[in-house]
Amino acid sequence: MKKLFTLILFFIGFVTFSQTDDNPILVNPTVEKVSDTEYDLIFNITIAEDWHLYSQYNPEDASLPMTITPAEGESGYTISGKAKESETETEFSEIWGKDEVFFVDEATIVQRITVTDASLTQITLNLDAQVCKEYCLPFDEDFTFSLTGEAVEQTVAEVSDKSKSLSESLKLDLKNTVLLKSSTDKASDDKDSSLLNIFLLGFVGGLLAFLTPCVFPMVPLTVSFFTKKTEQKGKGLGSALLYGFFIILIYALLSVPFHYLDTLDPEILNNISTNVWLNVFFFAVLIFFAGSFFGFYEITLPSSWSNKADSASSIGGIIGIFFMALTLAIVSFSCTGPILGSLLAGSLTSSGGAMQLTAGMTGFGVALALPFALFAMFPGWLNSLPKSGGWLNTVKVILGFLELAFAFKFLSNADLVGHWDLLKREVFIGIWTLLALLMALYLFGFIGKKYGKISLFRVLLGICSLGLAVYLAPGVMEKPAWSQSKLLSGFAPPQFHSIYQQDNKCPLNLNCFKDFNEGVAYAKSVNKPILLDFTGWACVNCRKMEENIWSQPDVYSVLSNDYVLISLYVDDNERMLPEDEQFDYIKPNGKVKRIRTYGDKWATLQIANFKTASQPFYVSLSPDLEILNTPEQYTDKDTYLKWLKSGLDRYKGN
Repeated sequence: MKKLFTLILFFIGFVTFSQTDDNPILVNPTVEKVSDTEYDLIFNITIAEDWHLYSQYNPEDASLPMTITPAEGESGYTISGKAKESETETEFSEIWGKDEVFFVDEATIVQRITVTDASLTQITLNLDAQVCKEYCLPFDEDFTFSLTGEAVEQTVAEVSDKSKSLSESLKLDLKNTVLLKSSTDKASDDKDSSLLNIFLLGFVGGLLAFLTPCVFPMVPLTVSFFTKKTEQKGKGLGSALLYGFFIILIYALLSVPFHYLDTLDPEILNNISTNVWLNVFFFAVLIFFAGSFFGFYEITLPSSWSNKADSASSIGGIIGIFFMALTLAIVSFSCTGPILGSLLAGSLTSSGGAMQLTAGMTGFGVALALPFALFAMFPGWLNSLPKSGGWLNTVKVILGFLELAFAFKFLSNADLVGHWDLLKREVFIGIWTLLALLMALYLFGFIGKKYGKISLFRVLLGICSLGLAVYLAPGVMEKPAWSQSKLLSGFAPPQFHSIYQQDNKCPLNLNCFKDFNEGVAYAKSVNKPILLDFTGWACVNCRKMEENIWSQPDVYSVLSNDYVLISLYVDDNERMLPEDEQFDYIKPNGKVKRIRTYGDKWATLQIANFKTASQPFYVSLSPDLEILNTPEQYTDKDTYLKWLKSGLDRYKGN
């Protein structure tokens, strides 16, 4: 339980730390020579007001103690025991039940080392610690000490001349780059709108989770606890609202580690979400979750977790209420886990990355917490709730069919990125048609367990499901009776990924280039502007733009006749570049990125020149690389057409 509480404090700290640029501790490394082979490496630490830093000697099973170790890859010296510390303070912790040892305001840590390699001129030590006030932050940094008194030499990555040359070729000689700043501002506005949509999607997921057998029956028990626990009605309501707040907080905190990943490398979440084998893993997990919803087995977290959380809830006060909320999250996992898994996987495949995941998780928590808070405020509403029964199982089975449908979306991502050509568009639509038909048969009572008379609501859902199957069925034919693009765009494989013969492998059979230099050369030869399209095989919004916006006759006409389309797939990470085109790219932070695939190359090209890793991302360029207007992203048809025409007018000098 104590380790779990420490993890919770870390989560809260990550959230808060992400909102400030101030570091609660500052470290100044210095060196004192003791002998020819011994040195004292000194960490002079300044601690911000109201913060405290835990000592190496903080007891076990309490706040994490400080550790000092050689940095990764270091050798040629040994550490002589634990470091000496300046004056510390000791205070009893009610949470841990122990006297804790920590520094306030400032600290001096002296670590003696013995050098075994006489050629060493500098040494790097890692300082891993925990710094806290109302919440805690992990502090884990490397510090380099110069043994000669000279300035520390920063290690500079070395790459071959070939790599340097190819790295330079990725840096485009763009003109009129001032328009990229406007692009950043616009992207921020679009992101806010996208976050709201993801929040609402998570909210719907939370409402579905509330209507499952793991959560719904807990409402009367939980509400009665808060309304009867105390004689003061107002205090009981306050506790119920706090309980709801903690439910929201717990689900929001699940997304926090992904923000940390996002700050390490802006491409990392895109790389995770488009990884072939990770998408196969998501497919397998969702199939597994669907089996749970169908009742073949039950997915639960270890019972020891719920037992510890439940016992902690008896502490009372705010901490006790928090652990009550945590207990709900754990014991309801068999129903909420599959929905959360889908939300996690779906958010990671979107361009918003960690922020969209936080929005979705928060929306999920709000929807789950809201009924508990409302019923605690208005207990009389409990009488209007339907009784638990077979309808709850019906909800679970419907969710099982939805899980299966989403599972094939991830298998489709793997198929597209891996260029396996197994799950073509018509095969995908056929599978969804079959799932819709099976769900209709279940709702009508032809398959599955029987729960007495089929209700009118279940019949209506069955009719809707059957209608969906009828709507999807023509999509398996070469020339469908009607288009399913509106419903399936972003989910089904692109239309050119077909079992039937296509003119080319470009969206809507447009003439496109998938190599930047080839496209620019062609644009110069025909004297047309360039539409640079940063896209991805697994990009949902890219498919929506292509199938819903590009397909409009007036937009299609401009794309086909007036622009040279260059589509660069940033997640094309299974197709290797020719060996003579592979190289090591030095990023602005000095780290080296290995460029081995086409996806590596185009993702790096986008980051290096346009400072963004989101897709779709559209840039209108002249053949000599002048930016013609502010880059555009996912938008509506009228805005996109106006944007295309404004770039064309600028190119023509109108």
